[in-house]
Amino acid sequence: MLLSVKDIHKTYTTADGPFAVLRGIDLRLAAGETLALTGESGSGKSTLLHLIGGLDTPDQGQIMIEGQDIAALDDNGRAALRRGTVGVVFQQFNLIPSLKVVDNIAFQARLADQYDPNWVGTLADRMGLTEQLNKYPEQLSGGQQQRVAIARTLAPKPRLVLADEPTGNLDEATAATVMDLMLELVAETGAGLLMVTHSEALAGRMASRLHLRAGQLA
Repeated sequence: MLLSVKDIHKTYTTADGPFAVLRGIDLRLAAGETLALTGESGSGKSTLLHLIGGLDTPDQGQIMIEGQDIAALDDNGRAALRRGTVGVVFQQFNLIPSLKVVDNIAFQARLADQYDPNWVGTLADRMGLTEQLNKYPEQLSGGQQQRVAIARTLAPKPRLVLADEPTGNLDEATAATVMDLMLELVAETGAGLLMVTHSEALAGRMASRLHLRAGQLA
């Protein structure tokens, strides 16, 4: 099993007292599978994705990725996990403005010591970015920037791809195109894909779907 999440709880302290964001979450995802995570704003979707990606730690429960308990990792270990095994696509593109497109795409793979120029070239071609490689992020449209962000995530060939509203800033036509490309490339690499989305259309394109309501799977 690529991803196993067991009895995850997460509570935050607010001005009004403790707020339980997640209350006992269980899910599993195998390599090559795609899963949509839906729910209203504040239901805990992004929190769960951040916990799986090692960007935060749960109060209770276990998250296993390829048999590795990520709670047992220190900050450096979790960072290493995100560089190679787990790729995260954020709603905000988070591109490095001082780097050209080609270097933004290669950035994650270089950090993970998994840089493959042929694969980077393939990603650029499939994402329609070949003519943009020597441009800087500010010279690109929003759709192009998101394609760069997705290519950067896929460049190290991660085993698990986590996508948080990956097309949330795009128009419907561009969102559909970007989603097509991401599903194709994830399928080709055999990765698992867990995607948070508000879009019924995008959720319907995933192999399975879970709905979060008030911190629990419904």
